[in-house]
Order: sequence, then C-alpha cells, then structure tokens
Amino acid sequence: MSLVCLTDFQAHAREQLSKSTRDFIEGGADDSITRDDNIAAFKRIRLRPRYLRDVSEVDTRTTIQGEEISAPICIAPTGFHCLVWPDGEMSTARAAQAAGICYITSTFASCSLEDIVIAAPEGLRWFQLYVHPDLQLNKQLIQRVESLGFKALVITLDTPVCGNRRHDIRNQLRRNLTLTDLQSPKKIDALTEVVAAVKGKIEVYLDGGVRTGNDVLKALALGAKCIFLGRPILWGLACKQGEHGVKEVLNILTNEFHTSMALTGCRSVAEINRNLVQFSRL
Repeated sequence: MSLVCLTDFQAHAREQLSKSTRDFIEGGADDSITRDDNIAAFKRIRLRPRYLRDVSEVDTRTTIQGEEISAPICIAPTGFHCLVWPDGEMSTARAAQAAGICYITSTFASCSLEDIVIAAPEGLRWFQLYVHPDLQLNKQLIQRVESLGFKALVITLDTPVCGNRRHDIRNQLRRNLTLTDLQSPKKIDALTEVVAAVKGKIEVYLDGGVRTGNDVLKALALGAKCIFLGRPILWGLACKQGEHGVKEVLNILTNEFHTSMALTGCRSVAEINRNLVQFSRL
C-alpha cells in the first residue's frame, strides 16, 4: 500500500507496533483532550489563496538561529526511538541530516549522544534538556553536548510532574518513558499570543498537531519561524526501515508545504504572512 500522507503512516505504524509501544506513542495524559485539540485546532483555520502570481519557482528554505534549513519542518525531541526501530535516534539523525533540517535530541534518547553524532556528523543538532535538581549534573550534561557539537539547548519548562498517562499505567510501561510537551494548551491558539508577547525579539517555534503542509503554512502565517514534528517521525521509523520512513514523512510534508505555498501565491517563506489565513466561524 502506498503511504501518501502522514495519517497513512500513522495507520500503518499501528499495525507494525506492539500494543504497549503503540499506546506509548499515541497516548496523551488523562483523556488526551489536549492531544486531540492540537490537531483539531488547525482545521478551524482557513487559507486565503492568492492567484495570478508567478509561482513557477517556490523556495521552501529558511533559517533558524542563523542556520539554513531546507524547509521550516524539523524534528522535535521524543524519547526512546529504539522502541520502534533498532537503530533508533541514529536513523532519525541520518534522515534529518539528509533532509537538511534540525533534529532536537531528547534527554531520553535510547542511543548514546556519541553514537548519534557519529551517525550524522554533519547534521544540525540541538539538545532538549529536562533540568535536573542537581545543578552539577546539568552542567556536566551541557558540557558534554557542547563538546559533541550540539548548537543549542531546548529546555523543557512545562513538565514539573509527569502527566497521568493511563495507557502506560495499564500496560505497566516504565513511568520514566516520556514524550516531550504533551500537556500544553492548544499550540496554534497560543501561538499568536506568544508572537505578540516577544515582539520580534526572539524566534518562535511550534510543535504539536502538525499533520499536513497546510498546517505548516498556517503556523508560519501566524508567526512561527519553524514547526517541529514529534509523533509522525516515530510513525516513519516504524513503517519503512528506519531512516527511509523518516525521510519519506519529511518529503511528504515538505512537498505539501511547497504546494500550499504555491496555491497561496508565496514564492518564498518570507512572503508568508498573517493575511493568508482566517479563522472559521464554525
């Protein structure tokens, strides 16, 4: 069966994975309301096409923190990639390097940081940090990732305690298996407020709920500099021999984003703006 969109990957991954791993990836806290709302919130936003524009050439490239990436579609930090593919984060890093995008490695990576760097030595890599009460431990970890060439720290602030992940409890999955950032409010709704609050002083990124190239364009139109993918990357790892599946997920989303840009008359990422979207009254 041809996998032509990210939801195809999701359905196929469900068939490939054990129940406990599938539940770990798909599950959210309590009733998973925030997880579902993150996806549904994008559907309330409509794009405003712009016609009679020369879109024979559309450039998806942009920069984050001064580094060029091939598209504003990067990989969010999620833990334990070896649950879905033996090479785990090494495959993820290779796919990100091949795609020319950023990969944020999780504190809970199932491969060593050294092996991840060896797998993709030229990749743009950031590191996600859960701040430990032991400040010396934090310092040692930060020095380690800096020496390995990680370019930035992504500090998780929204998890003072773990959410009540019911599926993991039922499956008796170890409670320290953690997907990052599952409990925040609907990301796309909060985005405009965050963008307004920072007043252009820092770049704003978004993860959570992105499933199509239209979603990417909507996020950028509302002020995000880049989006980051979590669960769809794990679906890709599970479906098509590791990095090949991740590459395909990234290619599908980038191609959809390219199409969305062309249909809204945007020849470059710099031309994406707030005028391209409107919120549905439904």
